[in-house]
Amino acid sequence: MRTPKILTTLKSYSWSLFTADLLAGLTVAMVALPLSLAIAIASGADPAKGLVTAIVGGLFISLLGGSRVQIGGPTGAFIVVVFGVIAQHGYDGLVLATFMAGIILLIAGYFRAGNLIAFVPEAVVNGFTIGIGIIIAASQLQDFFGLTVQNIPADFLEKIPALWEGRETLNLAALGIAALSLALIIVLRRIAPRFPGLLIAVGIGSAFVYFMNMPVDTIQSRFGDLPSQLPHPQWPDMSLSRMGDLLPSALIIAFLAGVESLLSAMVADKMIDGHHRPNAELSAQGVANIASSLFSGLPVTGAIARTATNVKAGGKTPVAGIIHAIIILLVMYFAAPLAGYLAMPALAALLVITAWNMTEPHKWRDYARGRKSDLFLLVLTLGLTVVVDLTVAIGVGVSVGLALRLSRRKSVESDWTPPDR
Repeated sequence: MRTPKILTTLKSYSWSLFTADLLAGLTVAMVALPLSLAIAIASGADPAKGLVTAIVGGLFISLLGGSRVQIGGPTGAFIVVVFGVIAQHGYDGLVLATFMAGIILLIAGYFRAGNLIAFVPEAVVNGFTIGIGIIIAASQLQDFFGLTVQNIPADFLEKIPALWEGRETLNLAALGIAALSLALIIVLRRIAPRFPGLLIAVGIGSAFVYFMNMPVDTIQSRFGDLPSQLPHPQWPDMSLSRMGDLLPSALIIAFLAGVESLLSAMVADKMIDGHHRPNAELSAQGVANIASSLFSGLPVTGAIARTATNVKAGGKTPVAGIIHAIIILLVMYFAAPLAGYLAMPALAALLVITAWNMTEPHKWRDYARGRKSDLFLLVLTLGLTVVVDLTVAIGVGVSVGLALRLSRRKSVESDWTPPDR
């Protein structure tokens, strides 16, 4: 069934539901705003691209998706792939790859491929997710410590020694702001989980930089002023040869968008005791990625953390996600200069805690106690993600995982346990 959930929920919509969705949408927007900026920067893109993605992609995922409470936007899972595509093919190459990924997801939704997630071993997803978390954390060390290092290598094994060599350029002011923001995020999450702790923490850290005139980079000082309106839509520059070059990247983007969105929808189902429509969700991801690419945005998918925030804030229907997108649009139009004051170390702290949550450390003991073949598969995928390439990691991980399943001569059934991240 590919009918969007919003068509079902609007049949019995009421003012009380709208009030709940309005408050939830506002809360999620305050969480999504700094995250979208930070993810764009970590991906090697202009920070404004993160806002565009949250607005356009988030709107279409809520309008067309198969979950009542799914929130879409740019996520940390894409950072590694997006950074690599931009480095190799330029930003216009990423736009085309995202457009192609959207087409692939539309085809997957049409052929009802949503249930195929059962064939992807959970250990593979856990492995590359932990690997991505490690890479994201490593990518933020320069801003977290305020290091001045030129031409940092993209390769993880070369990046760490290069950062260590630049340790004498440590900026204590930047480290202090990063540590303060990190501590505030952790404390606010525990004592006031319903508050937009991410925005409050980043805002307080950035306020210190501004009012105390600290020698710390901000979005505005590094990237210039943020735009106060959406860009005009335009078709990506397409040619057969370029599409052929970008097809592997498009397939990985489509795979990540599909898996992440369906995982997020599964988490939401558990929280609200509901049932999402996987094929409608895939189709919505396809339209959202096409739309995001037309506005020169980043790849988009269902965001687990923001979806969980939406549920905890009282979101009841897809209207909450639409409101979240509209609020970010209003911020872009009327408060873009304020976002430019956000401090880079504070955003680095936000991404470090995001990376930590992606690794789900509370599950490590269960991984170690589980089936040895699953642990091997997790470590294999993790190692390939960090040391080699995400494309290779997913290809090898899925192939080895399916081979291990077949060797056990059992029927292929889903072994998923919904993640908590």
